[in-house]
Amino acid sequence: MDALYTAAATANGREGRAVSSDGQIDLPLALPPALGGNGKGTNPEQLFAAGYAACFASAMAAVSREMKLDTKDVSVTAEVSIGKDGDGFGLAIVMRVELPDSLTGEVGRQLVEATHAYCPYSKATRGNIDVELVIE
Repeated sequence: MDALYTAAATANGREGRAVSSDGQIDLPLALPPALGGNGKGTNPEQLFAAGYAACFASAMAAVSREMKLDTKDVSVTAEVSIGKDGDGFGLAIVMRVELPDSLTGEVGRQLVEATHAYCPYSKATRGNIDVELVIE
């Protein structure tokens, strides 16, 4: 891969801080209440969900241009779950893609599947994390 951009961030654990190298991100981290924390900060799952949703929506815009489809009213929500997986923990993701009426049915399904094949986050998770695509 020929890198066009590299992001860098430093964190010191799930109950610390996350800071990007350019200072645009400087966030307190905290375990969510569901995992025994106080929830007074963001967590890696929220950050991953935000990044994946944004990337998927942008990838959909690129794919839709090739397919000559209008996706200006599309909304993407990534739900990232963490749970026990054998001796450790694992992730699972549900990508909820809300499409306008003009993109329902087979056209919408093809668009979402083509986006999933194109999106860099989808490529990174493929074979590693279960990703369920839900079209709404």
